[in-house]
Amino acid sequence: MKRREFIKFLGGAVAWPLTARAQQPTLPAVGFLNAASPGQFAHVARAFRLGLNETGYVEDRTVVIEYRWADGQYDRLPALAADLVSRRVNVIATGSNIIAAIAAKAATTTIPIVFLTGGDPVKDGLVASLNRPGANLTGVTTLNVEIGPKRFEVLRELLPTATIMAVLINPNNHPAVVETQIRQAQALTHTLGLQMIHVLQATTERDLDSAFSTAIQRGASGLVINPDTFFSGQSAQLAALALRHAVPTISPYREFVTAGGLMSYGGSLIDQYRLVGVYVGRILKGEKPVDLPVQQVTKVELIINLKTAKALGLSVAPSLLARADKVIE
Repeated sequence: MKRREFIKFLGGAVAWPLTARAQQPTLPAVGFLNAASPGQFAHVARAFRLGLNETGYVEDRTVVIEYRWADGQYDRLPALAADLVSRRVNVIATGSNIIAAIAAKAATTTIPIVFLTGGDPVKDGLVASLNRPGANLTGVTTLNVEIGPKRFEVLRELLPTATIMAVLINPNNHPAVVETQIRQAQALTHTLGLQMIHVLQATTERDLDSAFSTAIQRGASGLVINPDTFFSGQSAQLAALALRHAVPTISPYREFVTAGGLMSYGGSLIDQYRLVGVYVGRILKGEKPVDLPVQQVTKVELIINLKTAKALGLSVAPSLLARADKVIE
């Protein structure tokens, strides 16, 4: 081989792998928009990735996930959604706070959005109908807000002599959600034969301690925690506060009970985020949101922590224990 031909051969050998790398396809990108913080919601992020895995997508191997966390500051969600749109992600997945879904919807009419919400997505204006969502949105609904009265009923069964109870809401949640929660409390006051249900508010960690103190000052025998992403992320703190203040409390979230809380009544966040991940994977494979009906998660679990009940000096009726899906002893 002549010297000139040998040099040309070496040049081609060096250039070939560079060209091959340049021709590798760009991985699809998914935007993960959530109102909570990564430390609090690491378990649901794993569940979301599990759903993606079920459809053949593995983070950093076959898909890139752009995480955007609002850290409990709901007013940050519109800017975070706009940032994901500017990065031209292929799909946006939003967490269980409806404000995240609304922010994503306002940011784009073309990028597919898969939401998770505890309310009615039709009533809240996210989709045209559950079977035919329309536009670029579909997702999963738990109707967690709608089953709110059941939590009061379960707590009332545990506290049959109670005359005053309290409910915890986050006023920074969507106005329609807050209005529904307050209206439920007002209606249940008479339905459950109570004198009063005090509506307590919390938007920060400091507010949570004050809420329990206020509940005691107002003579509340028990407290109902309403569905909210901030409250979900603070499950461990809420469980500790409920025990410290000796206030029987029920939450929508299993994580509250596993952290030492008394009771929970609601669906599994793990299952819900997994379903969102599956829908995102199906869209990445070519399906369109308009052809994917909104999934309604109807499974609800009642979980009771007997150890906490004993610490609070409570006796749980056998009929209530029989209905529990899980009892922690």
